Amino acid sequence: MRKSKVIFIKNALILTVSGLLIRFLGLVFRVWMASAVGAEGMGLYSQVFSFYMLASAFASTGINTAVTRLVSEELALGRHGGIKTILKKCLAVTLLIAFMSVAVIYFGSDFIAANLIGDTRAAPSLRTLVISLPFMGVSSCLKGYFIARKKASPASSSSVIEQLARIGFIFFLVSRTAGKGISHSCRAVVLGDCLAEVLSCIFMYISYNVDKRKHLSNTNYTKLDYSVLKKLFHIAAPITSGRYLNSLLRTVENILVPKNLEKSGMTASDALSVFGVIKGMALPLIFFPATFLNAMSTLLIPEMSEAAVSGRTLKVKYTAEKCIHITLIAAFPLSIIFFYASAPLGNLFYKDAATGDIIRLLAPLIPLMYIDSVCDGLLKGLDQQFSLFRNSLLDSLGRIILITVFLKRYGIYGFIGIMYLSNAFTCLLNFFRLKRIAKAEIPWFSWVIAPSLFAVLIGTTVYLLLSPLALPDLAFSVIYVPVTALLYLLAAVKCKCITREDLR
Repeated sequence: MRKSKVIFIKNALILTVSGLLIRFLGLVFRVWMASAVGAEGMGLYSQVFSFYMLASAFASTGINTAVTRLVSEELALGRHGGIKTILKKCLAVTLLIAFMSVAVIYFGSDFIAANLIGDTRAAPSLRTLVISLPFMGVSSCLKGYFIARKKASPASSSSVIEQLARIGFIFFLVSRTAGKGISHSCRAVVLGDCLAEVLSCIFMYISYNVDKRKHLSNTNYTKLDYSVLKKLFHIAAPITSGRYLNSLLRTVENILVPKNLEKSGMTASDALSVFGVIKGMALPLIFFPATFLNAMSTLLIPEMSEAAVSGRTLKVKYTAEKCIHITLIAAFPLSIIFFYASAPLGNLFYKDAATGDIIRLLAPLIPLMYIDSVCDGLLKGLDQQFSLFRNSLLDSLGRIILITVFLKRYGIYGFIGIMYLSNAFTCLLNFFRLKRIAKAEIPWFSWVIAPSLFAVLIGTTVYLLLSPLALPDLAFSVIYVPVTALLYLLAAVKCKCITREDLR
């Protein structure tokens, strides 16, 4: 096995294991948090968190990818001095943007809470979240550096430390604010997020200095034959703009959804609670199994970038096909498992039947959401950030228009329908863009039609056999999930939807 493949597999395993640990801890903690602050509290936190993501997207998102790609190119050319130059300038840009975001949100918190979110209880949380933005920007740059160096352990360790710290801080702070109202509880959660970001940044900075002494200590800052800021802008601007506009529009969406649900006949409290169930409870559970796909998508940005720059079109084609294949094969059984096990999973994790209902409604979206996530990472590695920006912008604008028109008439089912249209739109655009750029060939029958049929037939059969037994939620889940997954895998291998080469 080639050394590069061994390194890739090692890094993928590190990111997957750490990702699973982080998601598991986060999922368990969200169960506690949902009971501590309530569905309405989760709804308010989701609205504040949308501004948190809006600010973080502006401070770090595109620059992270730019650092990964620029450092990957310098490593391929053996110019270690160029790496130090790139990091210095990228960190300066990141901090400048972060402090601009700090000023806007801090001094505009009362206006944002009253006029945009429509809930003055959000103002203290908005002023608190700005603490983390400079630290988040620095961490993002350094993580991009380590991904380019094909060293996943510093970023993974940082994420695990951050999650453990987040849990500890939030548990302590929320416990101290118990009984003081939703505003205090929400601010406590946000403060815990911020303190965890600070700790993560400190760890990343120490890790970078250790790595720098080993690999970059004997090199000076090199004047590159291109403008770092120009290339940074070329890569980061569309990604940051796309994520920023997308976050901005999603923030608008997060404000509009509860308001329009009220117009459909819900009370303000119920509308915020339903929104909290979808965003803060159901979707995190649905995305939990996608940890490996997220790790693969992250690691493939430098791989695809290097292959594209060096003209290795066959590697680009092969990598794109394998990623699509693996994602589809995994997504179909997960979709059917979440569909039939939705009620037991909702009761087990959240002790809430409504969450199970939402999970069942969203389960058929899993293949579209997973494929879109992988295509996003691959397209970034192929310098297709402008296409991603355009597609994201069109999607967000369309969602807002549909929410304004349909939610007050169709309520929560209207919102679920909009999620279906939105995910199908972005997934298909990004998928066919990747297929064309990478010249990928898709065997539709063995990768899509047959696996989806196997998943539906096997998942339905196992469900019908277990249903008459009236098993407790835990027993049903423990039996249904592995049995369905194993039978599906056997059927896929038997019918050559998965080959021995794919399993190696």
